[in-house]
Amino acid sequence: MTTNYAEPLNPAHPATPGRPYRLALVGGGPRATYVVERLSATIGRLGGRGLEVRVFERTGEFGAGQAHSPGQTRTSYLNRIGCQVSFAADETVTGAGPLRPREERPTLHEWCRRRYAETAHPDFDLRPDDWPRRYVHGLALSDMFRAFADDLRRYPGAGLHLHDADVVDIEPSGSELRIVTADGTRYPADEVLLLTGHSYHDPRLSREGRRLAGATARGGATHVPHPYPLNEMLGPDTVGPADVVGCAGKGLTAIDTILHLTEGRGGSFHEEPGGGLVYRASGAEPAAIVAFSGSGLFTFARPDNHKPSNGSGDHPGTFLTREAVDLLRANCGQPYPTPDRTRRQLDFDRDVLPLVVAEMAHLHYGTLFGPSAALLLAQRAMPSYLAFLAGARPGGEDCLLPALEAAVDDVVRTVLPVLRGEQALFDAQKKVVWSVRDVLLHWVRTVYGPSAQYEVRRCLDRSLPPAGVLDGRDSAWSLDTALHGNRFDWRAVVRPVGPAGTPAEYRARLLEFMLRDQDWARQGNLCNPHKAASDGVWRDLRSVISYAVDEAGVTAASQRAFLRRHTGLHNRLANGAAPEVMAKIIALVEHGLLDVGTGPDARVGYEETSGRTVVVGPHTGARRALDVLVEARMHPFDPRADARPLYRNLRDRGLVRLWRNHGADGARAADFEPGGLDLTAQFHPLRTDGGVESRITVLGAPAEGARSFLLSALRPDADHYVMRDILVWLDGFWASLVRSR
Repeated sequence: MTTNYAEPLNPAHPATPGRPYRLALVGGGPRATYVVERLSATIGRLGGRGLEVRVFERTGEFGAGQAHSPGQTRTSYLNRIGCQVSFAADETVTGAGPLRPREERPTLHEWCRRRYAETAHPDFDLRPDDWPRRYVHGLALSDMFRAFADDLRRYPGAGLHLHDADVVDIEPSGSELRIVTADGTRYPADEVLLLTGHSYHDPRLSREGRRLAGATARGGATHVPHPYPLNEMLGPDTVGPADVVGCAGKGLTAIDTILHLTEGRGGSFHEEPGGGLVYRASGAEPAAIVAFSGSGLFTFARPDNHKPSNGSGDHPGTFLTREAVDLLRANCGQPYPTPDRTRRQLDFDRDVLPLVVAEMAHLHYGTLFGPSAALLLAQRAMPSYLAFLAGARPGGEDCLLPALEAAVDDVVRTVLPVLRGEQALFDAQKKVVWSVRDVLLHWVRTVYGPSAQYEVRRCLDRSLPPAGVLDGRDSAWSLDTALHGNRFDWRAVVRPVGPAGTPAEYRARLLEFMLRDQDWARQGNLCNPHKAASDGVWRDLRSVISYAVDEAGVTAASQRAFLRRHTGLHNRLANGAAPEVMAKIIALVEHGLLDVGTGPDARVGYEETSGRTVVVGPHTGARRALDVLVEARMHPFDPRADARPLYRNLRDRGLVRLWRNHGADGARAADFEPGGLDLTAQFHPLRTDGGVESRITVLGAPAEGARSFLLSALRPDADHYVMRDILVWLDGFWASLVRSR
């Protein structure tokens, strides 16, 4: 989003006095629900003017859209717990305006409890920290949309019309715009709000799409460029019981695809007597599902949430802060290569990633050893950290870790003799200012649990050696039981599964990690060192990462590398599926129906010798011929390759243009265009002539060029950015309507 353009009032923008002001919402999914909520809550500002609102949603699922359709398969889940999803503005949202009574703005969990009381359906019988099925979220969105829409319609002079239609173009026509639907109908509008959400790429319009389409066509395989809606795109006529399915991707979309083709085909999961799940096939599943991706890894299990839903327990950051980014920019930043911006640019891997890694390590060890040790580590790391902010560049993403690791070594050397009974606690305490007792007890609780902590405390109180009570105990959460163990390892964070020379070896190593990851997730995002570090940095501090990267905050080359390397890592570490869902994926791998033996860097191609479409694992030697290839990953927004014509037509008309991060050498070939639109601070698109198209506002996926991490459900009690962005539009909307009177 570009912020340096002046935004003059468009004299043609005001509507003709005496007729209703005409607002069009293109896209009727979750953001439309939030928009209609705020519009109806503030409708008192309408005064004596009329308002005509038209909502266009091609699926007819108003409030939910395709991604959250109430009619979708029951095998897909949200990756956020019910108490952290809402539908309306609340007291934390600055400048929201009038709020609805508390009972009219439930969280998703509260909505489910009400629906369960009415229906007794088990899918609504959820606790606050349970993971709802995605169709349940769709039901709630549709219900809340209807309530907000009815509220808007009750206001004198306000009308709301719903159109089950696909918008393919927007035509300027004098002082107004015309919404063009696929059947050729045109609807006049004074203002348009684009809420189109995610789309996917037309294989004919992207290089990778053409390559995959060519490989499948030559090998006689069916190419599915996008799996949604699952019931339609992956029905029995596309994927039969004899087919081997290639699943390109191992993230949330791939998990949806895999569960739809297994559990959705009548298979079932059952608890084993000793714990864990086993899968029982129905016979209607495909013969095999070969899942592969560049990393070779599924998304990691989201940890049990132990933080308050209002964000008060989110990690505040010690090293990775906005102030640190500002200092880096001032001391190390490079001037932007064109004169239209004054903000200095960083290199993410060189300047910001070391702060991310240091923050993860510090939070990891603070979770393992407790607050006393965390303070010690921060103090020890501060000199090298401040030197780094001032411009020192020792090199490497883990360049700030030596001081932290040395402090951990000191903690272990001090505590270990006390644990073994080789030194009295009193004598050990005389050597250090931090609490040896607190650190030891915290470590015991983290690794072994509260009962072991109680026994060790009793030993310390009686001056007895504590190690004996720990002999023979294992960690219930797959943590190393040695005091010097559980070290933070950035390389293991990125690549937790080592290299393997055969498919069976890689399968075994991946399963070993996934089972361990399940145990870590069960311990939660406050108590497990690995999950606390990932959740606290890549989720709680995601806004700081965006602050560093967004608006050309990093160079063109660095932004290209960031999107290639780190967005996928973010998704694995902080945006994964529920542990219950990942347990099903593990069961499918153990069953054998789900083949993960390709390992990392697998590639699909046409094999001349067999005349088949094959996927090959270059590191494991795996090779599987495919009957169906499903691109089970979300495509980044890019109007140049979009399967739907709306944004291509807007670009051809000159109403929008792509956002560009200019390359450092000034050559156009070095520029980076991620695919998102060039927008003002008010989310109005920049036309190809450089002017502002103030009659159009764009929210969501199309803004993901200059900005990052934009797709999310509304979160309660968190002053959530989704609602803040809507308020930016809403303030401009009411100002435009007032000017039109």
